[in-house]
Order: sequence, then structure tokens, then C-alpha cells
Amino acid sequence: MSDITYSFLSRMLKLVYWHGTLIGGENLPPQGPAVIVANHLATAGPIGVVCSIPLRFYTWIVADMVDKKRAPDYLRKDFIETSLKLKPLFSRLVARGLSLITVPLLTSIGCIPVTRGDGKELTLSVELLKEGKVVLVFPEAPELDIDPTTHMRPFLKGFTRLGEMFYDETGRQLPFYPVAVHGSKRVLVGEAAVFDPANPRSLERLRLKHHLENKVQVMYLELDH
Repeated sequence: MSDITYSFLSRMLKLVYWHGTLIGGENLPPQGPAVIVANHLATAGPIGVVCSIPLRFYTWIVADMVDKKRAPDYLRKDFIETSLKLKPLFSRLVARGLSLITVPLLTSIGCIPVTRGDGKELTLSVELLKEGKVVLVFPEAPELDIDPTTHMRPFLKGFTRLGEMFYDETGRQLPFYPVAVHGSKRVLVGEAAVFDPANPRSLERLRLKHHLENKVQVMYLELDH
């Protein structure tokens, strides 16, 4: 999908659904390479970021979402029955119909499928970053509990490997931008954290993970007021 078509679709989605406000836009880069790190907030996180931030994103997404066979069941469990509150049988029918739209759409806009333990998303993302693209990740661990104050789960740290892989291939330090999406339909962008090649790799992964997680939490709480 071309950047023009992508921009048109994001604007239409904003017009009919989001109507949100972007705060801290001056912290955004004019282009990539960059990684945007945001909270998920159910469906609000991905929609809020795409609609509010005027950049073309290549978004990490659960691999089931772009698989024709697995997508209906994933949509049913993760969205149809939880968010729409539809009951089984009808929820299955709705999920099947919806997957006929979502699978080709998500594939066409360049979503990057993620399978835990696979690592292919890292290689694909680095290639895109080398082309000056912007990668969007929502690194909350789905199996962990949601914090009732920030509505966030703890971050996984796998995405931070993008910093070291990008540096190894280009010699350049990759910036990671924290973004908080709030239920009030406000999106706040913070200052970038940059991969530091001087640190031991294992410690740098933890540093970036904790820094970005804490920053998104703090920014979310700022939007509460």
C-alpha cells in the first residue's frame, strides 16, 4: 500500500471514529528510522496512534491476526466476545465475516506478524528501519495482569533488541519514542530514548525496557489530570 493510500485511510478512520488530540507532537521525528513504543489500551492504543500521529507506521501485530485460518478464532476471543460482548455462535459468525476484511487490510498496510520466540519480526523490522521507516510496537505482556491505575501490563523487552541489531548493521543509534494513549482520546508523545552501544547488551535491553515502560506510565497518569 502506498503512503498516500495509508494516509487517506488513517484520516478516514480519525474522521469517523477517533476525534482525538495529539500532545507533544514536537517530540516526533519528521521520518524514520525510529521505533514508537506505546501502551495498548485494548483497541484504543493502535487506533489512537495511527490516527493521531502523522507518520507511516509498520506495526508489530500478533501473527494470528494476519493468518486467514487463525484470525477468526483470535478475533472472537480477543475482541468480539470481550469488547463487543457477543455470545458464542453469533460471535463466531461475526468473527469470520470481520476476518475477511481485517486480514487483507492488515497485510496490505505492512503489519509485521509477531510469533513469540520466532524473532523474524526483528529481522524484518531492521530492514525497514534501514530504509528510513518507522516501526510501531505495543510491548505489553498479554499473560500478565493489568495495572488498575495505568491500565497497562508490564513490557516485554524483546523489542529493545532492535537497537543493537540496527547499530550492528548501520553504526547508528536507534531512537525509541514513548507514546501514551489515554481513554480520553488524547495521545502524548515523549522525548526519545536512544540505544547506547557503550552499555553491555543485556543491561541496555533492560535499561531501555524499564525507561520506556516507566515513561509511558508516567505520561498516562499525566493525562489523567
